[in-house]
Amino acid sequence: MPDSSNATFLVELALNGATGFAVYKPGRGERPLWDFPPALYRREIAAYLLSEALGWGLVPLTIERSGPFGEGSMQRFLAADFDQHYFTLREDAGLHDRLRQICLFDLLANNADRKSGHCLLFDRSVWAIDNGLCFHVEPKLRTVIWDFGGEPIARPWLADLQQLLDGGVPSELAALLTRDERKALFVRARVLIDGGVFPVDASGMRYPWPLV
Repeated sequence: MPDSSNATFLVELALNGATGFAVYKPGRGERPLWDFPPALYRREIAAYLLSEALGWGLVPLTIERSGPFGEGSMQRFLAADFDQHYFTLREDAGLHDRLRQICLFDLLANNADRKSGHCLLFDRSVWAIDNGLCFHVEPKLRTVIWDFGGEPIARPWLADLQQLLDGGVPSELAALLTRDERKALFVRARVLIDGGVFPVDASGMRYPWPLV
């Protein structure tokens, strides 16, 4: 997949006569970053596990497997409408709740790279992909989703965050995060619960580049 900043491959999977496609991101193909440790692919998996722990189903199935270039993440490939992205999807009011939920997820996960093209329309819903730059202990939020700033966060979603605080980080997710990252995740959840509204970016600086 040549437009990706890191090595990213569309692969075909086969098991017992069944086949399917996945997006494979090997650790060997990652460009070093000054502010994130190696093995970003594990953060892709952690994002999936967080979405599942919340019961939100925002991230396609993502697992760790060894492929032609070694260990990496494999995420279910969605045959989405690739002409659609956040800036087009927000024109459909019927998708706003799903987009709000992705926005809240990114606030919780501290997503440093929510580009417009990372929101895919598939099977009449919106899915969040490319979640490797998440879970940093320092505030790193960069996102295109600011349209809901100042709106109240839906109470059922706040209840899901509270349930995460009460139950603790699931062991499978905890194994992929450091102690400080788990603590920061809980701090962000508490701030969101106590605030109860989507934040506003007064600086106008918390956008990724490129936007799409």
